Amino acid sequence: MLFLYYNIIDIWGDEMNDILDFIHEHTSFKPNDYVVIGLSGGPDSMVLLDHLLKIRDEYKINIVCAHVHHNLREESDNEAILVKNYCLDHGVIFEMTKLEKVDKFTESYGHEMRYAFFEKIINKYQAKYLFTAHHGDDLIETILMRLVRGSTLRGYAGFKSVIRRKNYTILRPLIYYSKEEILEYAKKNNIPFALDYSNNSTVYTRNRYRKYVLPMLKEEDSNVHLKFLRYSELLSDCNDYIEKQIDKVYGVIVNNTIINLDLLKKEHKVIINGIINRWLHKEYGNDINLVTKQHTDSILRLIYSSKPNVLVHIPNYRVVKAYNRMYLEKNIEKNNYEYQLDNIVKLPNGHTINIVDYSDKTSNYVTYLSSEDIKLPLYVRNYHNGDKMTVKNMEGHKKISSIFINEKIDLNIRNEYPVVLDSTGEIIWLPGIKKSSFDRQKSGKYDIILEYR
Repeated sequence: MLFLYYNIIDIWGDEMNDILDFIHEHTSFKPNDYVVIGLSGGPDSMVLLDHLLKIRDEYKINIVCAHVHHNLREESDNEAILVKNYCLDHGVIFEMTKLEKVDKFTESYGHEMRYAFFEKIINKYQAKYLFTAHHGDDLIETILMRLVRGSTLRGYAGFKSVIRRKNYTILRPLIYYSKEEILEYAKKNNIPFALDYSNNSTVYTRNRYRKYVLPMLKEEDSNVHLKFLRYSELLSDCNDYIEKQIDKVYGVIVNNTIINLDLLKKEHKVIINGIINRWLHKEYGNDINLVTKQHTDSILRLIYSSKPNVLVHIPNYRVVKAYNRMYLEKNIEKNNYEYQLDNIVKLPNGHTINIVDYSDKTSNYVTYLSSEDIKLPLYVRNYHNGDKMTVKNMEGHKKISSIFINEKIDLNIRNEYPVVLDSTGEIIWLPGIKKSSFDRQKSGKYDIILEYR
C-alpha cells in the first residue's frame, strides 16, 4: 500500500456537504463528547475524517481514531505509523490493535475483529457514535454478493446508513457517494490517503465484483449506487415492518427455544421465515454465517414433513421435529451405556430400575418375570438401531423403533432410552412403555419383580 499526498492547490471543495448535513441530522453532540472513527488510512476513511475535523470546533468534540492492523501485508506497519502521525498532527486521539496472524483470513473474521475492537474503544471513551467509511460502491458489492450467495431479507438489503446499538450508534455518511467521487474529493482537497493494491487481486470475491461487475453497471448509469441505495432502503423498511409483526407472535410460538409447529404453520410464509431466522440468530449469534439458505430451506421442509419424528443436520446442531414441536440440539456423541442389573441401576436419564420384593402395580412401569423363562444375569443398556422384542399379547417380534413412533416418544430421548435384556441378548422389557411376552400375570408364578422409577 502506498501513502499518497496530492499537492493540488485549490480551495476546500464543498461538493460533499451532504456528509455534513447527514452528521448534523443524525447526531446530538454535547461539548467534550468523544466520537470514534474507524480509520484505515484509505481514501474513504480519510475523507470521512476530514469532514469530522471540519465540525470538531463547532461542536467541541474529541475525535478518536480506531485503526486495525490486519497483519496481512508487509506495508501494514508503515501504514499504521503514517496514520498515527497524521492523527497526532491534527489533534486526533490514536488507538490501534494488531490482529494475530491466522491460517485463513476471511472477510467475516476481519469484520468480527474490527467491531470487537471498535466496541472496546467506544466503551473506553464512553462514545455515543461510531463513524465508518462504507460508501455506495461497498453497498453494491455487498448486495450483489448476498444475492448470489443467498441470504435473508435483511441480508439482501446490504447495510444501513444508521444502525442503533444498545449504547451507541453506527453512522455511515459516505453511503450516498461512489468511490470515484470520494477519490476526486480527496485529490482536490489535498487529503493524504493510502492505496491498498491488494484490492486489485481477484483472489477475493468482493474484488471480482469490484473489478468486473461494477464498471458494467456504471456504464449503464453513473449513479447506479443511488439506485442500489433506494433498493436497500426499501428492503430495510419491509424488513422492519415484518420484524414488528414477528415481535407480536414470537413469544407465543417460541417457548424456551421450542417452536410450536401448530401455531407456526398458521402464519404467513414470510412470518414463518422470519421466525426461523430469528430463532437461529438467537442460537448462533455471531456464527450465523455458518447457516446457509440450503440449511434454512431444509428446516422449512422439515416443518411441513408428514413424518411425525424427523431431523435435519445443520452446522454444529441438529434440528429435531417431534410431532408438533421443533427444537435445536447440539451435535453430541450418542451416550452408550450397559449395566448389569443386580439390585438397582441408576440411568443417565435420572431414572432407576430396581429389583424389588413386592409390588402391587400392573402398569408398564413394572414387570414380573420368572427365572425359568430367561437366562440370568439381566442387563440394562440404551436402545440400539434394529432392536426388536416380543410384545405381550402380540405374535412375533416388533421393532422398538416402531413402538417409539406409536407411543410418540421424542427423537431426542430415543437413543438413550433403556431396554432390559437377559444374558442371551433377548429384550424382555421396555421400561415404562411395553412389557414383553416374558411378563407374568401378577397372580401368576414369578420370582423377579422389576420397577422403573
